[in-house]
Amino acid sequence: MLQTVRNVAIILALAAVVEFLPGGGAAADTVMAALTLIFFAAFAWFIYRFYREQQLTLATLSDARKAGLFGAVGGLALLIVAYDEFSSWSGGVLLWIALMAGCVGAAIMIWRSASTYY
Repeated sequence: MLQTVRNVAIILALAAVVEFLPGGGAAADTVMAALTLIFFAAFAWFIYRFYREQQLTLATLSDARKAGLFGAVGGLALLIVAYDEFSSWSGGVLLWIALMAGCVGAAIMIWRSASTYY
């Protein structure tokens, strides 16, 4: 119970700093940008490790399947970058979600067909 009260007090103190000190909003934006970069770096590292571990499977894909897989992954990257553009107009988020689902579905279907033994 005491630990929970302490944690809530820490969060309230940080919120007060962001709200009431001059430049607190800019500091919060900086921290958020740093956290976002750390997240994307960790995601890129995960993709790199996955690519290195699955080189044999990728080498056995046909050229058409490789193009489809890399196109789906590229589409995902472009959709992540373009989220702000999609969210700025009516219906854009729904289209963004549909395109993301299509890219993820294509990548999963290609990967499953490549790693399934008949």
